[in-house]
Amino acid sequence: MTRRINVKERAEAQSTRMSSEQQAAIRMVANDLHRLNQSVMRAVDAGVSVEIIRSARHHGGTKSWGDLLVPIIIAGQAEEPDEEASLAAS
Repeated sequence: MTRRINVKERAEAQSTRMSSEQQAAIRMVANDLHRLNQSVMRAVDAGVSVEIIRSARHHGGTKSWGDLLVPIIIAGQAEEPDEEASLAAS
């Protein structure tokens, strides 16, 4: 049976192969995502529905890429979106 590696262990293993500049960039992404998640939770608690979708993909020219995101905001009471319809839209 293969041992499952948790997210923290996998991230630490990957970070040993990164330059200090890459590690700093990843820490910035992680911190910003944490703040984004907190903001989404605050908006939801205030009665707003928030869906984050990919708007584009940025290519770095060295076989690296990243998804760019935009929020879809629905004010007031809204039903939860159908997951298949949401996936088909992206």
